[in-house]
Amino acid sequence: MSSAAEEAGPGKLWGGRFDRAPDKVFYEFQRSFSFDRRLLPYELAVDRAWAHALERVGILSVEETKRTMEALSAIGERAVLEPQWLDASGAEDVHSFVEQALVERLGPLGYKLHTGRSRNELVATDFRLFVRDAATQIRRRLHALIGALIGQAERNLGLPMPGMTHLQHAQPILLSHFLLAHAEAFFRDSERVSAARGSTDTCPMGSGALAGCALAVDREAIARELGFSRPTANSLDAASDRDFALDYLSALAVLAIHISRLAEDFVLFASQEFGFLILPDEYSTGSSLMPQKKNPDAWELLRGKTGRVTAALSSLLVTLKGLPSSYQRDLQEDKEPLFAAHDQAGGLLEIAAGALEATRFQESQLREAAADPALLSTEAADYLVRRGVPFRQAHEIVGKIIREAERSGAQWTDLPLEKLKTFSPLFEMDLRAALTVEAALAARAVPGGTAPERVREALAAAKKRLASLEVSQ
Repeated sequence: MSSAAEEAGPGKLWGGRFDRAPDKVFYEFQRSFSFDRRLLPYELAVDRAWAHALERVGILSVEETKRTMEALSAIGERAVLEPQWLDASGAEDVHSFVEQALVERLGPLGYKLHTGRSRNELVATDFRLFVRDAATQIRRRLHALIGALIGQAERNLGLPMPGMTHLQHAQPILLSHFLLAHAEAFFRDSERVSAARGSTDTCPMGSGALAGCALAVDREAIARELGFSRPTANSLDAASDRDFALDYLSALAVLAIHISRLAEDFVLFASQEFGFLILPDEYSTGSSLMPQKKNPDAWELLRGKTGRVTAALSSLLVTLKGLPSSYQRDLQEDKEPLFAAHDQAGGLLEIAAGALEATRFQESQLREAAADPALLSTEAADYLVRRGVPFRQAHEIVGKIIREAERSGAQWTDLPLEKLKTFSPLFEMDLRAALTVEAALAARAVPGGTAPERVREALAAAKKRLASLEVSQ
């Protein structure tokens, strides 16, 4: 019969000083292998770098390093080919899983790899490597969504629509201008995700549990091998730093909010009250009761799932709030929300790009809504301003004209010139030329404006920016 100490020890990296095995319920409660197994490829990469470091300081011989490397490669291959192997494991975490697998293959040599290192630095390094790759994956999908927006803007170039504030029709804009506005937000998201990736770029290995490594390992060489630009500067900070995870979650949260805003616009535009677009069958569902329904489920789910991503950021902020310096077991709670947010964000981007690409816009409804005379009232005020009337007075004059038209039940643009002159003698026959959608659009020719030539320039610039991002990612 094995002793209690043996029950506590095998398969764990910490059991030697314990007389009794962990409570079974507690052991399952504190196990993390069910989710940190996702870090296995990064754990194996760190193990390879550490084996080289141990060889350089004489802990591993050249032959032992070779055998260890072969075993690590075999573990990685088996994990891919036999996922049920991981499913059946009772390992406490990904670190103990790899050690158990090494010992099964190498015998006592498998225990040597953990010389001079701590799980604290291992998980901090693995997690950084995961976030680094995760950010690259998200940027690729983000750029696909930007490409879909640019594609729709290019296909619909010249098509007007009513621009809105407070969900009230305000001024004519181009649909392409509207789509490129969303693209701008996602370009900023790309910058944020890239910055979050950059915040992972220091290597904790060699920090030990908190005080540094007692072996003279070459931390610069370890960092280079793992693709980091430098090692972390302080071993105590390295054990507990999760700023990079917060940076990534923050970028994902803002990205999700931007997707939610795009989704809200498309849900509204798909309603009969707007009728600005046709929902694609591939990204819609019907009603179980009402045969005529086509529901914007893709956009509604995109809007709804945003809460999961923002909640992940809140979760990690709450976990980190109030922790003392150095590693605390609370930090085990950093990975699940980040993994979930990453997966959700990737799905949001893929569905948003697909639904957007498949959407068709209703040209006649958009043109009709953009031609609402109420949207041209600012043009009348600007007309008076160009004739020397202070804008505040011009604004009031046009407001009175609008009110008078509403009382009479007529469109204000249908009022005869003689009637308009009773409000201001400065109105002349050339006013009619200013009161068109085309004139209103053309007048907004400042950089960033909705004038057709400016939107064409913005479209070309967006295509160029996207191409440069795709090359650099």
